[in-house]
Amino acid sequence: MKAIWKFKSLYIMILPIMAWFCLFSYYPLVRGIVISFQDFRLIGNKPFVGFQNYQTVLTDSTFWDAFANTLIIGSGILVIGFIMPIVLALSLSEVFQTWFKKLTQTIVYLPHLFSWVVVGGMWIMLLAPDTGIVNQLLHALGQEKPINFMSDSSFARPVIVFSYVWKEMGYYCILYLATIVSINPSLYEAARIDGASRWQLVRYVTIPHLYSTMKVVIMLNVLGILRIFDQIVAMRNGAIAPKVDVLMMYTFQKGILEFKVGPATAAGFLLIIATLVITFAVRLLIRYDEG
Repeated sequence: MKAIWKFKSLYIMILPIMAWFCLFSYYPLVRGIVISFQDFRLIGNKPFVGFQNYQTVLTDSTFWDAFANTLIIGSGILVIGFIMPIVLALSLSEVFQTWFKKLTQTIVYLPHLFSWVVVGGMWIMLLAPDTGIVNQLLHALGQEKPINFMSDSSFARPVIVFSYVWKEMGYYCILYLATIVSINPSLYEAARIDGASRWQLVRYVTIPHLYSTMKVVIMLNVLGILRIFDQIVAMRNGAIAPKVDVLMMYTFQKGILEFKVGPATAAGFLLIIATLVITFAVRLLIRYDEG
């Protein structure tokens, strides 16, 4: 008991944080679970309907289309968003001009600071069929007809994936660069003495030291792939909606636009369960807890 009271000031400091989480995280979570089992209305009775809301969602073809879109787009982001920051970080680590390295880091990190409203608007302008820079470059290279990137369903998912990777690549690149800087220089010196080439230094010294950071990046991406929303809202349109509408968009449409709060909440909890299952599966697969 004396040991507990010894740190009472710390416990008192933690109380506001605990109150914040209870009020704004755990209470809405519990309340949402209750609503998912109700025929929710703003006025009047809110009768319990058991698993009817979940049954409605699971038998809705739109839900499964959104689930498929989420997995496809999320998998693309997971793979490409894992590879590109590593390539960029390894490339920058080989640059000896400090000013160029810092300038490049700043440039690639800036998109991470912008909201998806800004980034989405930028990409829509860049990919515009008539005035977009991309189509103008393609025209200069011999492409006669402009490509409607933002209204052609065959380009919809690649555009979403690459714009997401472009926005977040700089952030993850900084994480890798911080790890590379912390590597003991004597390891490189010993490898050079043994006759290692530059590629062998990267392969046998740098990359093995990045494994722990790679695991963190993979887990961060996995936690976010099923919660893609802001980007879709900013960049979708009626022509490509069937190819890019994800689970969060399905929940938004059901709960806000159609005001079917019960099914929307049920879909939200199915999303939470799917995130937990995928996260724990990936955690075991990459052996995250083994360091």
